[in-house]
Amino acid sequence: MGRTAAPPEQPPLQVRPAAREDAFGLSELLGVLGYPCPPEEAAQRLLALRHDPEQTLLVVADPDTGKLAGLVCCDVSYYLPLGAPTCRITALAVTPQAEGHGVGRLLLREAESLARAAGAVRIELTAASHRLEAHEFYRACGYEEGAFRFVRRLGDA
Repeated sequence: MGRTAAPPEQPPLQVRPAAREDAFGLSELLGVLGYPCPPEEAAQRLLALRHDPEQTLLVVADPDTGKLAGLVCCDVSYYLPLGAPTCRITALAVTPQAEGHGVGRLLLREAESLARAAGAVRIELTAASHRLEAHEFYRACGYEEGAFRFVRRLGDA
């Protein structure tokens, strides 16, 4: 009787801080979120985040290709209504090719760990009302619907 070989082990996904050389991948992931920008502008956004101690941008690269597979950006700050720090996920994106491979869950867990380490008492995020699959993903990860979000544009962004 022959034995079938076990499938080769996939290298574990690694979460790391974003670096200047991630600008192209960041540009692609922001496009996935519906906020397209050229790589040059993505590089400028990376630099802006580096100078803000309350902001953290983490990425996951595909272990085979090195291309970015996902990102999460967190903002931890004091929240007056709670009288304590809170963490807001300002961006979470996964490439279509990486969906269903644990990248989003890994990034959420990292954001939650970062928030706890910073003393945050809660973590929150928003998702556009038309992103129904994202809503289901967040529910499956233990997130609950909170408040409605109202937006008034003050500029071109």
